[in-house]
Amino acid sequence: MPVGRTTDGSPALLLPGRAFDPLRTLAKRFAGATGLILLVALIAYVDRSGYTDGAGGTLTPMDALYYSTVSLTTTGYGDIYPSSQSARAITAFVITPLRIVFLVLLVGTTVEILTESTRQAWRVRRWRDIVEDHIIVCGYGSKAVNAIEALCGNGVPRDRIVVIEPDDARANVARAAGHPVVMGSSTRRASLMEADVQDARSVVVTVDRDDTAVLTVLTVRELNADATVSATVREQENAHLLRQSGATTVVPSTGAAGRLVGIATFSPALVGVLDDLLNVGRGIELVEHELGPGEGTSLDDRHEQVILVIRDGESMLWNDPRAEPLRPGDRLVEITTAPTTPV
Repeated sequence: MPVGRTTDGSPALLLPGRAFDPLRTLAKRFAGATGLILLVALIAYVDRSGYTDGAGGTLTPMDALYYSTVSLTTTGYGDIYPSSQSARAITAFVITPLRIVFLVLLVGTTVEILTESTRQAWRVRRWRDIVEDHIIVCGYGSKAVNAIEALCGNGVPRDRIVVIEPDDARANVARAAGHPVVMGSSTRRASLMEADVQDARSVVVTVDRDDTAVLTVLTVRELNADATVSATVREQENAHLLRQSGATTVVPSTGAAGRLVGIATFSPALVGVLDDLLNVGRGIELVEHELGPGEGTSLDDRHEQVILVIRDGESMLWNDPRAEPLRPGDRLVEITTAPTTPV
């Protein structure tokens, strides 16, 4: 059964932690049990002179292996038994503890396999009870990894970033990175519902195909009309489709990269500044916040450099006469320096 799906193939939320693989667990426990059987057989054969075979004759390797299996499984037919004092001491102080370990292996494997699904269900239920205003990332490629690093750099905990990814390998990498994962397509209502999209604060769409991105945004908007939806688009001509589908922000990834390469040809220093902005916690940064009462009405009162004022959905440059006086509720985009990390 693929990690992150139920027995009927529907998506299921899988929290970070050690992935439980029943087949691998059985294989490890079987190898351990086999090792114990061989160890007891070796002990019995080395001390074969101290054991009596009811059928007569000297203990052979097969006899020792037979004695080991019936002894560890507590079957104990009594046809081969320790008759010397040393053999009885070995049975009491070595083979009996090994017998207990053997039984613990068998019982522990059974209990773990039977209770794992219950334990996972309890963890998921507890996570749903405490999570709020989380962020969903649809698709876990290179764009998603960079987006998540930016989110974490701005203080979002990794366990509040839920990844929806249909590929097994990518889903396992995301889970190993500390993210709750839903292994399924973000175009499916079931996948988004499993990620609690109805309670999400934001949704980041970084899938590999533009048509998948459009369908994902449409499905997200059907389930959550208030969440901020940021999406990447490969082809610029498809950007308007994402906006019409309900995306709050659309980033043309291929076009943006091409323009940066073009700018680098004539102004490499400018690309360095832009790269500085894109790396969280390094150099200079852009920050946005809402102006509250009592924060002043003039751009001259700002501690940081305001470059953009957003009012009623309209963006105005800092030198636009309409930007002043500032009003409570305005959103200011400012240039600031990243905090330095003490050495």
